[in-house]
Amino acid sequence: MKLHKFLLRYYPPGIALEYTQGGNIKRKMIDLLDLTANTDIRSLADNIKATEPIITDGVMEQLIDTLQRLQTKVSDEEIKQFYKYKTLKTHLLPITNISFDKLGKRCLTGSYDRTCKVWDIESGKELLTLEGHKNVVYTVSFNKPSSDKILTGSFDKSARVWCSRTGCCLITLWGHNAEVVAAHFSPTQNKVATCSMDATSKIFHISTGQELGTLRGHTAEVIALSYSGDGNELITGSFDRTISVWDSRTYQRTNLFIGHQEEISNCVYNFDESLIASCSLDKTAKLWDKRMNNLCLATLTGHEDEILDLSFDNRGRKLATASSDATARVWDIAAADFHQVTVMEGHQEEVSKVCFSPNGRQLLTASSDRSSRLWTLESGQCIQSFTGHTDEVFSCSHLATCSGSLFRLPTLFLHPRLS
Repeated sequence: MKLHKFLLRYYPPGIALEYTQGGNIKRKMIDLLDLTANTDIRSLADNIKATEPIITDGVMEQLIDTLQRLQTKVSDEEIKQFYKYKTLKTHLLPITNISFDKLGKRCLTGSYDRTCKVWDIESGKELLTLEGHKNVVYTVSFNKPSSDKILTGSFDKSARVWCSRTGCCLITLWGHNAEVVAAHFSPTQNKVATCSMDATSKIFHISTGQELGTLRGHTAEVIALSYSGDGNELITGSFDRTISVWDSRTYQRTNLFIGHQEEISNCVYNFDESLIASCSLDKTAKLWDKRMNNLCLATLTGHEDEILDLSFDNRGRKLATASSDATARVWDIAAADFHQVTVMEGHQEEVSKVCFSPNGRQLLTASSDRSSRLWTLESGQCIQSFTGHTDEVFSCSHLATCSGSLFRLPTLFLHPRLS
């Protein structure tokens, strides 16, 4: 084996070793979730060297320099102010969703006008309009990291894969008997997964459009879906009040989490995928250990109305929840008691979405009161309020907000990436 270079991942902190083995270029990721401003970098470098034979004395100074740059980045506690960067009149009818490519240079918008549009962030120019769906385009996403394909899911019961450069529809994925409400690329395989109001999820081959398997077991609409990092597993949340874990290779359910008293609104993995969090219209969020059948580690209570969304920070140690009670709350899930850290109060109507900043020190919320707000986790105070929308804000992503037929782009938090 021959080491070529170190690659940085800022959020969550880590380094990748890029090396050659048997003529093939490979990468090994080393997570450094405990890296702080007080970390002894030379001791850390020595510990890494002791466990990685590929790191020799000759590259130790380079490793130390890499770790110091990473430490400087993740230790930056400056609170930045954001300004309205662009307002784009995007669609004739309301927007349903927004998604960025890996580098944060392009974004997608889906709409009730049956189209998906591709935008250049820097210029605000509309690059492509993807036309072909016969009903609402409800979910949109890039494949990452290459971002050369786009996936759309529609109320016309289909999903489509598009070329992100030409706008050409590469394949249409049929098989559902009702609206497709979520669709995701597999992170490692040539597959996509969809979920639908027909109570099923499906896995398709991207190139051929062939339906490879149907995930059956839910008894009501499936409204949330998420892949594991290796693509071999996915989770689904349903209006039947349960969360299912599936083997994406055999299409069999491997676990079922039961405990919520009302419909599921979302479910997500934490960073290392040891935990699954779910939220429900029963006013609670729950934490599950997927390795232990039906084990609910904690039920998070405190919201006075339905919980509509939840999100882990990049290290997977804090969980944010958004509720119809007009508040967002942050919970410390690394602590033994899973206690509440802070309550964000200030919105006048329901909070529909929550999103952590890359460094995990701020929280972005979207609300039906036509505003989005940025909060500090330390005090729970609102740092900045983003107003100007004329209708409810129902999506926020890295400080882009969308509402009705327009979206606004303040200076962006970019997606975490190796650089």
